[in-house]
Amino acid sequence: MKILLTNTLTRKKEAFEPITPGRAGIYTCGLTVYNYAHIGNLRAYVFSDVLKRVFLYNNYEVKHVMNITDVGHLTSDDDEGEDKLEAGARREGKSVWEIVEYYTRAFLEDMKALNIIKPDVLCRATDHIEDMIDMIGKIEANGYTYVAGGNVYFDTSKLKDYGKLAGLKRDEEAARSRVEADPYKRNPFDFVLWFTRYKYHNHAMQWDSPWGRGFPGWHIECSAMSSKYLGERFDIHTGGIDHVPIHHTNEIAQSEAAFGHEWVNYWLHNEFLIIGNDEKMSKSLGNFIRLQNLVNQGYDPLDYRYYLLGAHYRKKLAFSLEALDAAKNAMKRIRTKVAEIKTVESEQYDSDAFDKMNRSFLEAVNDDLNTPKALAVLWRVLDSEQLSSSTKLKTAEEFDRVLGLKLVDTKEVEVPEEVLLLAEERLNARRARNWEKADKLRDKIIKLGYEIMDRKDGYEIRRS
Repeated sequence: MKILLTNTLTRKKEAFEPITPGRAGIYTCGLTVYNYAHIGNLRAYVFSDVLKRVFLYNNYEVKHVMNITDVGHLTSDDDEGEDKLEAGARREGKSVWEIVEYYTRAFLEDMKALNIIKPDVLCRATDHIEDMIDMIGKIEANGYTYVAGGNVYFDTSKLKDYGKLAGLKRDEEAARSRVEADPYKRNPFDFVLWFTRYKYHNHAMQWDSPWGRGFPGWHIECSAMSSKYLGERFDIHTGGIDHVPIHHTNEIAQSEAAFGHEWVNYWLHNEFLIIGNDEKMSKSLGNFIRLQNLVNQGYDPLDYRYYLLGAHYRKKLAFSLEALDAAKNAMKRIRTKVAEIKTVESEQYDSDAFDKMNRSFLEAVNDDLNTPKALAVLWRVLDSEQLSSSTKLKTAEEFDRVLGLKLVDTKEVEVPEEVLLLAEERLNARRARNWEKADKLRDKIIKLGYEIMDRKDGYEIRRS
């Protein structure tokens, strides 16, 4: 059965054709780790996780790469403002390296709480500076750059199809502000590949390069790292819809200028999570909600995952606690049904019935990741009066390979006394707002093979 995906580049739903039969290479734009991820950010990572799981469900070998942006992302995506990591360090009175470590760890904890499969390669920008310098050198050798005011710019006038992903018009009047903001740009859409001139002095993260000591632009990091691990042409690139007009457009331009051919076959983008008066959730707008905020209000992280699966990834999703309550109640019903099924004495497994339901499920998820339809198939299975309990349990377990809701993971965890004592000590540290001690105790618990999830009324312990 073919996997159909809506390709932003062609604006069509297309049957997936891998570069290498039986394999799928996927790159996901990761978080800029200057602050906590908000639940709008996390929608992108649940989406890319479902995508990966769908390919695995279809027996593909998957290589999934995701970056961590720890340098070069300015407060405006278009080369303006302060480096977000520098701003975060100033905000909290810490070094940029401390900011990176703290928020990277927080992000990975959120991913784990949402049962997101860890990427096969998780790469940090600061570990790949030489790769970026090498790629800029290729772009320069191919005649697509110029140096002005100390910075290396990409010359978009040299690329005839620049902006094809977003359908940009070169003469778009609104883009003139981009020239006015940076007088060294020759063209409205030109962008910086390497900074040596920077209006904020004493930038903490700098490296030597052929163009002078400085730091990379944001866009070049994704091109360099994805190509390092997936090759100069790969299958799928994912990200939020907000990346289309600038970040992903510039990634395509610089990569195809470097390699001389088409770079990525399928571009997939998830829509915004919106809040209030049709506003996207954003740290800059100050309207963001952390996953931990939901946990503190009594929600399980998987309640939020279910809520996201209830809408198609390409549709805007309006967040409300009422909608999240509905997801929470649905998850409670599922767990109750699965627990009831497990108490029934073993009944004959019906392979034909399983195949029929599995085909319906596969048709849903293979049709551009139609998770709302897939959930409907799951409910038909759980509510069925014809299917045996063993068939229901096996079917739910298989569907969960894609849904990632831990549908049949209802066993009580026997927690060693040592772990319980550490958990209680950590709870007291959190109540005393001693976050450093709480983090160290969490690390000890993790090393013992358990994870601890903070709850409004305490905590929950699970096996890692």
